[in-house]
Amino acid sequence: MPRLWNDTIEAHRTAVRHAVLDAAAALVADHGLTGVTMSGIAELTGIGRATLYKYFPDVEAILLAWHERQVTHHLDHLHAIRDNAVGPSERLHAVLAAYARLSRHRQGGDLAAALHRGDHATEAHARLHALLRELIMDAAEAGQVRDDIPADELAAFCQHALSASATVTSDDGLHRLVRLTLTAFHAAADRPTSQQAPR
Repeated sequence: MPRLWNDTIEAHRTAVRHAVLDAAAALVADHGLTGVTMSGIAELTGIGRATLYKYFPDVEAILLAWHERQVTHHLDHLHAIRDNAVGPSERLHAVLAAYARLSRHRQGGDLAAALHRGDHATEAHARLHALLRELIMDAAEAGQVRDDIPADELAAFCQHALSASATVTSDDGLHRLVRLTLTAFHAAADRPTSQQAPR
């Protein structure tokens, strides 16, 4: 088969796949995860259900692919936030604030929990942890955050602490949560020395 024909077919498949995932994203935004159906996606994309099943065996497969794409976009966004901020402390603050905003809009329920247990989610979690660890180490080397606790532990703390943003209902609450998380990075300066009695 000619290369041009192969490229054309592959481009078409890619376009169909993107259209399906875009439709899934629209349905999730309007109706939540449980509102995504094969018939709904077929209607939004104009793709026949028979053709749709050639690309994805069921709704769960579509949601898994959509979630994988979404997580990748989120990680790319966090890396862009890091690259655009100036100074180690500023980069850490900016990324934590962006991560909190992303976590705030995380879907709930059993289906969402299943999506977050996928292999792609495990890999994304590791990439996020590595990003946070790098930011913490850079800020510690600059003397801007504590260095008495391993960066790995502080990165894990951040991820767990900011997961609470999923329950925050206001921007002010989100900012308070980020500030509260950041105070843990400066606690070493406030702890009593051997000459001071704990207050």
